[in-house]
Amino acid sequence: MKIILREDVEALGAAGEIVTVKDGYARNYLIPRKMAYPATKGYLKTYEEEARLQSKKAARATAQAEQMAAKLSNLSLETTVQVGEEDKVFGAVTAADIAVLLADKGYEIDKRDILLEEPLKALGIYNIPIKVAPEIKAEVKVWVIKE
Repeated sequence: MKIILREDVEALGAAGEIVTVKDGYARNYLIPRKMAYPATKGYLKTYEEEARLQSKKAARATAQAEQMAAKLSNLSLETTVQVGEEDKVFGAVTAADIAVLLADKGYEIDKRDILLEEPLKALGIYNIPIKVAPEIKAEVKVWVIKE
C-alpha cells in the first residue's frame, strides 16, 4: 500500500514522502496514529494544505520570538544581594532568581531557558543569554549590586 507520511518515521522516511509499506502496517499502525495518509490525490492535497498552514504557523512563531528577543535585549535587571567584608556575596544569583526578576517586569520565562553557566557570586554587570526559541537567543543585562 502506498502512503503519504505526515511526520518523520524512523526507518521509513521523512514527512511528505510517498512510501510503500505492507497493508496491515499502514491500516493498523500508521493511519490510526495519524502518522500517514493513504496515497490518493485528495489526501495529497490535504497534506499540502497542512504543510502550508504549519509553515505559516512556524513563521508567525519565529516572528513573535524575534520581537520578544529584541525586547529582552533592551532590558536591564537589577538585583541586590547581601555582602560581607571585602564585598564578598552571601549566596548567589541563580537562574530562578533571574526568572523572578523577569516575571516582575512582565516576561514569563522558564528558568531552564536562562542559559546561566554558573550562579553569579560577585558584584558586577553580567550579560545573561536567554533562549527565546530553539534557534533564537537574547541577552539580558543583570546588575548585581550590594544591599
